Amino acid sequence: MAGARRLELAEALALGPGWRHICHALLYAPDPGMLFGRIPLRYAVLMQMRFDGRLGFPGGFVEKLDSSLEDGLNRALLQQLGEGAAAFRVERADYRSSHAGSKPDVVAHFYAKCLTLEELLAVETGATRAKGHGLEVLGLVRVPLYTLRDGVGGLPIFLENSFIGAAREQLLGALEDLGLLEPGEVSGLKIPARQQGQPFVNPPNLR
Repeated sequence: MAGARRLELAEALALGPGWRHICHALLYAPDPGMLFGRIPLRYAVLMQMRFDGRLGFPGGFVEKLDSSLEDGLNRALLQQLGEGAAAFRVERADYRSSHAGSKPDVVAHFYAKCLTLEELLAVETGATRAKGHGLEVLGLVRVPLYTLRDGVGGLPIFLENSFIGAAREQLLGALEDLGLLEPGEVSGLKIPARQQGQPFVNPPNLR
């Protein structure tokens, strides 16, 4: 990942006062649905269309008044996703990784939270009434976790969208590590080369 280095959480938290912390979360839920009555949906995985036209995960900067990374993240989720985000809390146990960019001095933390399908549906429904809807956040999207018979439709073509910073790598790593796809399925995808020239960290959607 050009311009970024992976850190252990303790190392990231020990960075000096000149660094800012930003947190994002992948929200997902088991989904027993079938596309066209024959293609298992497996899981509902949420991403969002940002104000800049790129796909990313909900979240934002941790502020001085936040007592922890998770407090900042949950505050940002409530602002961006609305009342549906009040039904759950992202905890330290949901933490996955941290990466530091060289410019600006921002360290990005990534989390993944498993919800019930009912909780996830409430998030989708309430998101249109959230403070940032139609401004910093243009809408939520689900990630297709299947590949159609042509070998392109579904997840492969979804990955050709433009993603902010590390979001695409975070998505693929989570799909594999959390078992949301079958073992080896990610490595077998026809994944396009990572877009060049993107900034590493996600600029805040809501402060």
